[in-house]
Amino acid sequence: MSNNISFSALGLDESLIQAVHEAGYQNPTLIQAKSIPMALTGRDLMASAQTGTGKTASFTLPILHRLAQMRASKAIRALVLVPTRELAIQVDHSFQTYGKHTAIKTTAVYGGVDIEEQLQVLQEGVDVLVATPGRLVDMINRKHIQLDSLRILVLDEADRMLDLGFHDDIQRIVQHAPAKRQNLLFSATFAKDIKQLAHEFMRHPVKVELENPDSAANTVSQSFYPVDQQDKPEILSYLIHGGRWQKVLVFVRTKKAANKVAELLAEDGINARAIHSDKSQYLRIRTLEDFKDNYFDVLVATDVAARGLDIEQLPLVINYDLPKVPRDYVHRIGRTGRAGQKGRAISLVNPEEKTLLAGIRQLIKKPLEIEPLPYFEDGEVRPAEIDAPVSKTRKRSKPDLKAGKPGIKHRSGNKSHNGSRKPAGTASKKKKRP
Repeated sequence: MSNNISFSALGLDESLIQAVHEAGYQNPTLIQAKSIPMALTGRDLMASAQTGTGKTASFTLPILHRLAQMRASKAIRALVLVPTRELAIQVDHSFQTYGKHTAIKTTAVYGGVDIEEQLQVLQEGVDVLVATPGRLVDMINRKHIQLDSLRILVLDEADRMLDLGFHDDIQRIVQHAPAKRQNLLFSATFAKDIKQLAHEFMRHPVKVELENPDSAANTVSQSFYPVDQQDKPEILSYLIHGGRWQKVLVFVRTKKAANKVAELLAEDGINARAIHSDKSQYLRIRTLEDFKDNYFDVLVATDVAARGLDIEQLPLVINYDLPKVPRDYVHRIGRTGRAGQKGRAISLVNPEEKTLLAGIRQLIKKPLEIEPLPYFEDGEVRPAEIDAPVSKTRKRSKPDLKAGKPGIKHRSGNKSHNGSRKPAGTASKKKKRP
């Protein structure tokens, strides 16, 4: 959702407004319009909004503005704590993008990579540090980092950090920071544990909470299809082939499932790769960049990627498995329909997952009815057949897995029933990495 006001009306420095416009944004989102003016005053702030509504810029822009007005220093003056490596990279990229016309230096530190390279960058001096709690605590314990000059502390995705057990690490970090500082907390929800965390280190924070933050953006259409667990691989392939989708993010629960689903899709001629926490940091970064650059069609991910991905023009998210935690559903489907763009989320629900679906319904306060599987014509999915009532003159048919619909490869053979790896017309020309 955009506002009629401009970024200039928020009181930001002209160099930041120039960078925002160069990044393709003309007007702030609602959470940005409400949060940025408050953050610029230096007061503590608690903000909650739907995922995909621009929360990152809600703190990066005011931090850059405030630091640009301070005297130059090589000490860390702003610290942003995030739950995952992927999110650390994303937030660091946002600081680099919006601060490119300033002299402010930013870097990110996180586990899974050589600590010596990160320390070398820190020794050269940075203004803004983006960090995962575990790696930062390690650096503090080794006396590699001092937070004596810290002026601004941000907890991004605070609810996720608590879910991952970082409460004690956050407390240790706060103990090394000056008592006089600005605190900004961003969370998908103001649940009881978040309010308790805020009480521990914030001073009379201003609250900015958009209506029903635990729901997906209105730009995301949601579909739920009933399936048996053993049929999920075929139906997933059927949907991707029949819809002729070429940029799809598929979420699964486990690392083993991510590898297996990617392998099965590859057997069906779909260019897919898996990403999860067992992959090296280098491989995870490379895979994400390749997906963004359209080197392959389908990224199969565990929830480690749910909050750290920022992919422009991602049209579709598929929940191969429903998440155990209802809140994770919101973050998964929030990877599509971002910044006002339209997106789609499809969930495959087996009978054992209906209790999980009930929890999601309760959280986002929507009925989320289970629908028949979509009707295909000439190998393409017909969206109208999914959303509209079934016509009296033509029945909507469920996919006949036994008869071999387009794109379904039966595991007992080497090819689909139409004799090819992929239905005619669905092949996409992917880039080849030099």
